[in-house]
Amino acid sequence: MKMYQVDAFTQQLFKGNPAAVLVLDEWLDDVLMQNIALENNLAETAFVKRVDDENYEIRWFTPKVEVDFCGHATLASAFVLFKDFTRAKSIQFHVKKLGIFTITQAEDGKIQMNFPVRKPVQVTDYPEILNKVINKPFKAVYLNPQAYILELESEQDVMDAQPDLVAIAEIAQHHHVSTAITATDLDITVTAASDDYDYVARYFAPHKGINEDPVTGSMHTGLAPLWAEKLGKNVLVGYQASERGGKLYCEIQSAERIEISGYAKLYMQAEIEV
Repeated sequence: MKMYQVDAFTQQLFKGNPAAVLVLDEWLDDVLMQNIALENNLAETAFVKRVDDENYEIRWFTPKVEVDFCGHATLASAFVLFKDFTRAKSIQFHVKKLGIFTITQAEDGKIQMNFPVRKPVQVTDYPEILNKVINKPFKAVYLNPQAYILELESEQDVMDAQPDLVAIAEIAQHHHVSTAITATDLDITVTAASDDYDYVARYFAPHKGINEDPVTGSMHTGLAPLWAEKLGKNVLVGYQASERGGKLYCEIQSAERIEISGYAKLYMQAEIEV
């Protein structure tokens, strides 16, 4: 069975976020898909099931769990499909809980992904342990269905922040959230305005087998709308300031939809024996 490994949100090998991609005619057993993801030990392994040349179903697995949404592995999957499986310049991913993602590829190879907006709301009622997850002070706390978003004082604070992974894992299991947003199993994002980009961010999810995610496309469906409002602009460039790093081009298209774009680089094609 062929498997690809692609570095997403970068034009350089060994940067961005690596994802494995398998294109299938029929779904594999769930346990087998989880075991493949565990064996790969990447932030995400994507499984794509072909419907026709322009329509595909997609699922994402971390080494520990299946997740509802993954941006970088969606980009990696689209890159693989455009490369080897379809001549179409626009495809649709059918996602169980989030509807349809329309994906296009520009002439220069940039992949443009239309996602639902997951704008965060500011909260003041949050677990006390949130004060311990990062060794830097934060100005405000926001929440969307994916994560607590901590706005730090400066870009340098984001770069220098040291996470408490035990505290973050405890937050993930904290189910009482007094807000209009229903969210459980939450991750942690830290963010600040940037001189070189519009904003920078980092992302932590140790309870999902990802201590720090190199680039988290799904999270920017919340971060970009937050910074769009703060900065008064609808077109932004975000940078995820992990060790590998990755650049995301974001455009707010409406209150409900956002386009997040980026490049990808093929690292590996392999045959796996399962």
